[in-house]
Amino acid sequence: MKQGAQGSAGPEVPRAGAPGGQGAPGPQRVPQQPGAADAGRVRSGGGGASDVVRGEHTHSEPAPPSAPRGRPVVQRASVRGQIVDALRAALVAGDLRPGEVYSAPVLGERFGVSATPVREAMQQLAIEGAVEVVPNRGFRVVERGARELAELAEVRALIEVPVMLRLARTVPAERWAELRPLAEATVRAASSGCRATYAESDRGFHRAVLSLSGNQQLVQIAEDLHRRAQWPLVGSGPGTRGRADLVADAHEHTALLDALIARDLDVVRALVGEHFAGAG
Repeated sequence: MKQGAQGSAGPEVPRAGAPGGQGAPGPQRVPQQPGAADAGRVRSGGGGASDVVRGEHTHSEPAPPSAPRGRPVVQRASVRGQIVDALRAALVAGDLRPGEVYSAPVLGERFGVSATPVREAMQQLAIEGAVEVVPNRGFRVVERGARELAELAEVRALIEVPVMLRLARTVPAERWAELRPLAEATVRAASSGCRATYAESDRGFHRAVLSLSGNQQLVQIAEDLHRRAQWPLVGSGPGTRGRADLVADAHEHTALLDALIARDLDVVRALVGEHFAGAG
């Protein structure tokens, strides 16, 4: 599908908006407290999307002190999960630019945590294919072009179109009607103009549709392909696709629901094919 946020350097890293159509929230940051135990606290703040900054790798990373007594200890996995989400949002928004190298220690300073959970989060993005390891420097955002996007669209269509056509024949209209709020939420998210906010809402709608198949393996594979299709292309910037493009893309969700309810298989096939062909 078509997917579609940079300012002065500062200590905040933007996060994706929650699905449900709310506008893009302000950037998130993890305040620099005396210890990683407080790194999971999120607060809103000013600043632009370019607050994810680059830097050289450093090898001296002193261990953070223990959490002050009386404060709950946030597990590393929780911190890492928050950073993974924030980095994914920054990637979709264009704040992590294709071809650029980002240092885990410097990103850790911006998050107010040690480099370890940032490096672990980046390793997760490497597994997903979003970044690649650059020895002694950090992680480079993968460069990809229109051909890869077209290949992803083709694979998504091969997987999702037959499933949707089968569901169109078997799922009752009232079940499709239950997904109407999710489709409308993507329109509201698109209206925010934030690619990261819309991307999350977009995946939520498709996940709900495919979940009706009862095949969780299919849902997970489709989710991974969908996420990869949302990464920016080489040469694309945060303003490459505007609010109008996102809103037009989102309205295709409501049109698809109408076709599924009417069991109009030709329209379902055409809509999904067009949807994937224009992804990016």
